[in-house]
Amino acid sequence: MKKLSSKKNKKTFNDTYSSSMIQPIIVAPKEVKISVIDYDADFFEEKVLENLKNLYDYKENEHTSWINIEGTHDAQIIKRLGWLYQLHPVLQEAVCRENQRAKIDFYEHNIFVVLQMLSYNDTIDDLETEQISIVLGEKYLITFQEGKEGDVFDEIRVNLRGSSKQKLRNAGSSYLFYVLLDAIVDNYFLILEKITDKLESLEIKIIRDHASQDPTYELYEYKQRLMIVRKAIRPLRDIVGQLSREDNKIIRESGFYLRGLYQRITQVVEDTESHIEMSSNLLNMYLSVIGQRTNQVMKTLMPLTFIAGVYGMNFKNMPELEWQYGYFLVLILMAGFAGLAYWFFKRMKWL
Repeated sequence: MKKLSSKKNKKTFNDTYSSSMIQPIIVAPKEVKISVIDYDADFFEEKVLENLKNLYDYKENEHTSWINIEGTHDAQIIKRLGWLYQLHPVLQEAVCRENQRAKIDFYEHNIFVVLQMLSYNDTIDDLETEQISIVLGEKYLITFQEGKEGDVFDEIRVNLRGSSKQKLRNAGSSYLFYVLLDAIVDNYFLILEKITDKLESLEIKIIRDHASQDPTYELYEYKQRLMIVRKAIRPLRDIVGQLSREDNKIIRESGFYLRGLYQRITQVVEDTESHIEMSSNLLNMYLSVIGQRTNQVMKTLMPLTFIAGVYGMNFKNMPELEWQYGYFLVLILMAGFAGLAYWFFKRMKWL
């Protein structure tokens, strides 16, 4: 990966980056929202900026700045931000691109990470995904979000607004980077807990209620969600593992925390694999229950089959065939067995 070289001569913005280097991937009518949290142990400021001109003041001070960009469709804003914070043109183009695989790139002045941020929407009972790009520098951290409502960082913002004695206020941008990743991983745990509750509820229905309703579709849906979690968390584990081993001055002070985070992510991966196996086992259990139920039905219907088979034989010397009411007696006998079977099925909640 080619790294950004330092500039010896001052250049204008248009001279530095050609407008053809960044192509907007999507065009959305929603305005880009730029918010900044600037802080250290003795200072805190939180603002929503109307334009990027005000960022120059934060670039020059000695505080730690967390810049959050909601909406990545405006390539001009990304390009101006790239000029201010020395973001490589390839990095800028990657920020604008949707549906990327998780990755990490190292540049001369910063580290660039792309991740998938997951959340569970209880209203629609489904997972929602959002791509988040993070640029980490020595005194700043920039997060690019797609502009969807809400994220998993609200608690971090609350902590930053709180006491100046907190470690988060006294640490630098690399520790903030670790805290953001930790919040994303915490949310993975919450998602797994919700899916676990759903699977355990289905397990109870299959065993206790004899699966009166077919749970196959639900099991398939939850398995697909678990596979989405696995697809998102595995690359994150590789990224955090690489960062924890990296001897880079930007991230060096948070290496210890990243190694601990790597262990937590490994636990999420193992739990996800376990839950995927659990969903497959539940499906096999349901099919086994259905098979047992079918066997019970066949056993119950055997008398009817036997009666129909006996009187369906084509022998001449069958005394019952000469009875005046033999036919009606057989029908009554079969109806009696059918009624008994129906009562049994209702009692077993099979109907």
